[in-house]
Order: sequence, then C-alpha cells, then structure tokens
Amino acid sequence: MEFKHLTLQALLLLEILLLNPISCFDNCGFPAIFNFGDSNSDTGGLSAAFGQAPPPNGETFFHAPAGRFCDGRLLIDLIAERLGLPHLSAFLDSIGSNFSHGANFATAGSTIRPQNTTISQSGYSPISLDVQHVQYSDFVRRSQIIREQGSFQNLLPEEGYFSRALYTFDIGQNDLTAGYKLNLSTVQVKACVPDMLDQFSRVIKLLYAQGGRSFWIHNTGPVGCLPYVMDRFSVTAAQIDKYGCSSPYNQTKGNSLTTQETAASGCNHLRRCLLSEIFPHQPSKETRQDLSSSLNPFLLRNHLRFRVVLAHFCNEMTGFENPFLVCCGHGGKYNYNRFVKCGSKRVVNGTEIVLAKSCKDPSVRISWDGTHFTEAANRWILDQIVDGSFSDPPVSLKFACNRMNS
Repeated sequence: MEFKHLTLQALLLLEILLLNPISCFDNCGFPAIFNFGDSNSDTGGLSAAFGQAPPPNGETFFHAPAGRFCDGRLLIDLIAERLGLPHLSAFLDSIGSNFSHGANFATAGSTIRPQNTTISQSGYSPISLDVQHVQYSDFVRRSQIIREQGSFQNLLPEEGYFSRALYTFDIGQNDLTAGYKLNLSTVQVKACVPDMLDQFSRVIKLLYAQGGRSFWIHNTGPVGCLPYVMDRFSVTAAQIDKYGCSSPYNQTKGNSLTTQETAASGCNHLRRCLLSEIFPHQPSKETRQDLSSSLNPFLLRNHLRFRVVLAHFCNEMTGFENPFLVCCGHGGKYNYNRFVKCGSKRVVNGTEIVLAKSCKDPSVRISWDGTHFTEAANRWILDQIVDGSFSDPPVSLKFACNRMNS
C-alpha cells in the first residue's frame, strides 16, 4: 500500500510548557476528531468502565469530576476547542455522550502493546491500542447503520466525516514505565521499542486503509522527569541530572541507538523513521515537530522564566513554582505517595477525610498528580504547538492548515 495523498502528515509533538499567544487554527476544517491514547487524553473511558476519577479531579474547569485525571481540561479538550468542536465523549461512556463530531477511545493506563496482567494487579488498562482500533472499526460500521435507520442522527457522525477527521494519538509512555516496573534496565526497555512501534504502525496503516488522512502523533517525554517515577525508583544524589531528573531513566551509555540517549528519545527516533516509511517525504505538505532536545531546559531548568512570560500575557498567573512539586498529592519530597493518590480518602475515628487534596492554586503547578499535567500546563503546551516554534520546518499549524487546503 502506498501513502501518497496525506492532507496533514504526522505531526510529531512532545509536550513542553511554553506560552505563545497564537490565534486558533480554524482554517483546518476538521469536522471531527478521533482520539487514541492513555490517561493524558482520556476524557472518561476508564471512569466509565472502572469507576469515576474522584474529586478534586475536574475542579478547575468542570467544577466536578469529569472522567479526566487533571484539575481541568486536557490537551485533547483544548485542541477540540481550537478547532471549534465540542469536547470528545468517551466511547465507553453511555451516559450523556454525543459522538456527532468524533469519539475518544483512550483510557487511562492504556499501552500500545497488550500487557500480560490485569488492571487490579498493575494499573494498566486492558484497552490497549489494538483494542481501541477494534472499537473504532465497530463504531464506524454501527454508527452508519444506526444513522440509516433514522435513529440518533444528531448524536453520530456523518459518513463523510471519517475521511476528513483529525486522528490524534497520545500513547506509549505506559509501555516504557511498564518495563521499569518489572525491574528491566533501560537497555532492556529500549529493546522492546521496535515491537511497540511495529504494533503502533499497524494501527496507523489500518486507519489509513479505512480512509483516515490527517494524523497528529505525540512523542513520548523523558519518564525520568515525572514525579511518580522519581518517587518510585530511587536513585542516588549523583544520579540526579542538572535539571533535577532521574538520569538512569533518561539516559544510558553505549546502547545500540545513540550515546546518552533516553528510552523515550530512542522511541521517538524510531517512530520518526517508521512514520517516514509510512508517509513518504513530501516537503510541501509535511510538518514535523520534535522537541526532545528542548523539553528539559525549558520545562525544568528555566521554569522561572515563565513568570515574566505569564505576567505579560496572562495577568491572572504569576508563573510556575517548583516544577516537580505535585499539586494533588500527599506527603513525600514531591507531595506524592503512590499509595495515597489524588483524592484518596481514609476513615479516621469514624469520619471520612480526604488525605490527598488539591493545592491552593493549580495554575502555578506543572504536575497535577505526579503523572499528569495541570490544565495550566496543558494550555501552555497547546500554545507552543500552535506556534510551531519547534517544528521542522518551523511553521505554525495555521500555516500548515492553509497548505493542507491549498
């Protein structure tokens, strides 16, 4: 199969926290979004299947739990808003869902490769990427059958939306941390990456064969900079890098890919190669974004610089505080305890109390619960993505959309 007429080729994006006030990319004209991923983009899938994410999740924007592991909106919510589309309903959520402009197949804890474990044992979702694709395929077929029957037409997408939709992916981080939880070395974890990306590319190819043409694919960040990884996998003071991250989980020496390369960057390098094979190089149509070399210095080392940026563009914010300090947690160096997660309660002397509460002001924190970003961080991420400062070539998404429609 040859992939020649891709309208907006794979945009390789890595989450970073920068602010740049850019207008909406409303020229793209996507009528729908279909999302595949894990907790970074889950808008209620896991909550529908295994129980609602507890308060204070959702407090900032929704003012109540909304199926998201965040104080407010996720990046996928903000993308939908910028495109003029409603927030995506989770495919697994049967209450109050509207799929007229897309569906979200992501669930928290999802992986690309199916895990040989249960969610109660490991916390990893049984809804891996291959299952999400099965759900999508079933959704495409059944939604049109139901529309033809004249039922729920205002709740299901039109047939032509599938080929014109934006297909977004934010998955792979859990595949890397799953290996570390099994006490695998970074070299061993990286040895699993080719198979992981083979399975990822299989889904991309299947979606292309089904008519998908526009793909937005996120890179994977350095897991050694996540508070929950730094808390769970202890290292010596000498193993903390200049940005404050856990270097054993961010770099190794003398591996088969490059010197001092992270498992995540190795994964991203191979993913770029893989996508180049799937989508032949077309300079006039292709925009790639790879921010792996810029994540650490901007997010971690120079986080105080954001005070000036935010004061200029967002007067209600004063900037980020300690970049590793968790907003919703309990105890420990980073206000994080994996046994007392965000919203956890205990009964003390017959009274139920919340142990892991939200911080006073989530807008000055980067990490919401040790694993996920705050809404404020997600907004910064989107603004920089729209700007295109770290794309190759350096063009904004608005410009890319103009090219797409030219």
